[in-house]
Amino acid sequence: MPPVPPGAQRQSCGSAPVPVATNKTATTPIPANRVGPAAAQVAQGAYLARAGNCMACHTARGGTPFAGGRGIETPFGTVYSSNLTSDTSTGLGSWSSNDFWQAMHDGRAKDGRLLNPAFPYASFTQVTRADSDALFAYLQSLPPSRQPNADHALRWPFGTQTALVIWRALYFTPGVYQANTAKPASWNRGAYLVRGLGHCGACHTPRNALGAAKSGFDLAGGMMPMQNGYAPSLRSPLEAGVAGGNTQHVVALLKTGLSPNGSATGPMAEVVRNSTQYLSNSDLSAMTVYLKSLVTPSLQDTRPAAPHSETARPVPGNGAKLYETHCVQCHGAQGEGVNGAYPPLANNRAVTLADTSNLVQMLLFGGYAPATAGNPRPFGMPPFVLKLNDKETAAVLTYIRNAWGNTAPQVTELNVNRARGQP
Repeated sequence: MPPVPPGAQRQSCGSAPVPVATNKTATTPIPANRVGPAAAQVAQGAYLARAGNCMACHTARGGTPFAGGRGIETPFGTVYSSNLTSDTSTGLGSWSSNDFWQAMHDGRAKDGRLLNPAFPYASFTQVTRADSDALFAYLQSLPPSRQPNADHALRWPFGTQTALVIWRALYFTPGVYQANTAKPASWNRGAYLVRGLGHCGACHTPRNALGAAKSGFDLAGGMMPMQNGYAPSLRSPLEAGVAGGNTQHVVALLKTGLSPNGSATGPMAEVVRNSTQYLSNSDLSAMTVYLKSLVTPSLQDTRPAAPHSETARPVPGNGAKLYETHCVQCHGAQGEGVNGAYPPLANNRAVTLADTSNLVQMLLFGGYAPATAGNPRPFGMPPFVLKLNDKETAAVLTYIRNAWGNTAPQVTELNVNRARGQP
């Protein structure tokens, strides 16, 4: 009944805990009074906070980092993030490491109150106690910021403790990640990050009517509630392309927001900007190793890649003319794009996704790849919401989805109209 919890499921294939990688790239300053082992633990915690993208949810727009107060819209109402700074009255200053572990592992506050699963404890339960303690040590090192926590604005009965008890009985089982001893260390490290702090399933796993992850569809892609966008399947090489993609390209996408095959945009751009760009290459490689192992054989793309010189299939309407007028200057006459600037449209999985939500949103409202250390001045896509009407938008996108070897169903005017937010 509560709003959208993340959907990573428990792993229990062995008994050895996953080794914790030592961070050598964390950029968060360490307080001067922290020395020796304490400094190392705080530095590790800073790295883990990046891995979990904690600041993104726990920082209001224009507010103090980690002081909470950000309103997060869900299908059940608005959830407000809590203050994680060391303030003793409104933050975590009066908490112990045991209290914090209880929140991470079991989804309970210091006073035993059940937490709303918009805080992704369904994933964080897999975090080891050592990593939980390091993360807590880092949060305790933050300057205190007095900012009272706001009450959630949820429709009855979704915010009640009774509803949370029922939801947890149906959908939540606490359990620290257990390594699969039949898999290599890199695979286990990747699984630990993806399913735990990374909580990738929060977006990439479809939800049922009560906001819980659909059983059997872990990381299989789904619509993101309140986002009007689709998080592609991480299992299918026909969608995100991670499962069957080039490892170096996937690491580059997570590190810089760019790869030879495309760029991260929308919510994923925020994840790269705030989180994955700061992770070590070894951790990003481990995540890629794990994700590539999830490929579903029945979803393998057996279509031969068509050369860029292949002409477009005949498509009704004036899509080709609209493309020549508005798109060819950046994306090329053959949809080849410009390396490092404008993504190719030919043989691009994001273009031919069965769900057209992201494609329509990008053309209407534009977007940018994330600004990262590896791509500090990203090129962007301008919005065409005021230039193209619904019929024109549908026509040019249908043309793109069926040109240069692409093959996909047409985009309809209704698809476009819904994306504009019109009735």
